[in-house]
Amino acid sequence: MKKRTAAMDYLLLIAGAFIMGFAIKNIYDPLNLVTGGVSGLAIVIKSKVGVPLWLTNTLLNIPLFLASYRIKGWRFIKRTLVSTVSLSLSLYVIPEMMIMPADDILLSALFGGLISGVGSGMVFMTQATTGGTDMLAALLQKIMPHYSVPQIMQVLDAAIVLTGAAVFGIRPTLYALIAIYAVTRMSDGILEGLKFSKMVYIISDRYEEIAGTIMEEIDRGVTGLRAEGMYSGSDKMMLCCVVSRKEISQIKEIVREYDPRAFVIVSDVREVLGEGFIEY
Repeated sequence: MKKRTAAMDYLLLIAGAFIMGFAIKNIYDPLNLVTGGVSGLAIVIKSKVGVPLWLTNTLLNIPLFLASYRIKGWRFIKRTLVSTVSLSLSLYVIPEMMIMPADDILLSALFGGLISGVGSGMVFMTQATTGGTDMLAALLQKIMPHYSVPQIMQVLDAAIVLTGAAVFGIRPTLYALIAIYAVTRMSDGILEGLKFSKMVYIISDRYEEIAGTIMEEIDRGVTGLRAEGMYSGSDKMMLCCVVSRKEISQIKEIVREYDPRAFVIVSDVREVLGEGFIEY
């Protein structure tokens, strides 16, 4: 897997910002879904004052960027500046279109969350943000060092969501929470990888036969870990193996064939890099 160049990173974050802008302008705004952040606050201001989304997003971010530049320097803000400008530009140039049915807010919240999650995941991959509460939280953390940036962000976004509830009512806000969950899950999937695998731990006295069959029939590597049974005090060999989801049933059949009393632990693995999985 080739390392991304700086140009590729900037193209990725610009594309991600435009995807986010599409979801904000054509899904969140028409249905009054305030999902936090400066964009959520822009939806509230537009409903009350009529200021366009792109203008509010720009005006609210200008003082934050000036303060961030003064405190943390150009290196901290340069990519976030590009993504924030791209988001404001997307809110200006993307045409308004009603792509979701107005009577199905649940579908709109889910679909908007998935679209916005893809965009934010692409931006986060470049180690940038779209400004707003992310940057404000980083600035506030300077004067409140006993709180972490994520903790401050949660309070800021919660305040914006509550503002949306006060303006639009509790029903749109509850749907907005669904959209926030979808955004989080999708962006996490983009960052951590969507190709999930399974980690299998096997404790058995017949570990040699089990390991040999797994390597021969499934063609997966197996690692043996020395362990000690704390109840029995005896030495144990614990096998560790990473397999795809479709191969987990084969693993269980192999273990059952050799040792029906074996102890097997199966857990989820979000991403695996290396031979047989995602190549570097």
